[in-house]
Amino acid sequence: MKRQAILIFSHELTGEQKKELKDKWVVDRIVPMPKGISDTWRNVPPEIPSLKSFVRPVLEWLVKVAFPDDVVLVQGDFGATFIVVNFSLKLGLVPVYSTTKRDVTEEAYPGGEVRQNRVFKHQMFRRYGE
Repeated sequence: MKRQAILIFSHELTGEQKKELKDKWVVDRIVPMPKGISDTWRNVPPEIPSLKSFVRPVLEWLVKVAFPDDVVLVQGDFGATFIVVNFSLKLGLVPVYSTTKRDVTEEAYPGGEVRQNRVFKHQMFRRYGE
């Protein structure tokens, strides 16, 4: 069975994430957003009251590239993500997100300054709603 992973998020996949998509989710092709769609997704304006028309180009692109049972990795602005996840489910797609482990270290400096270093480590992809 051929299956693709469609990326609707603002980061590059790590090697570990690519491996999981191939091994666990049986993905043989990864489809990144084209530049125009990516620019839209990365720049969701915080001042507009509704995202429906703003996200429409993303949904139109998704309809063109997706097939039933494809995996869609969706992460970003909460409202835009909600719209895309619901739309993906209606198309028979499998929307997922990356879970991470966060390691935080703190260093105290003279004068009361504290610096934090955060390291995010991918754990797994999880289906939305599970």
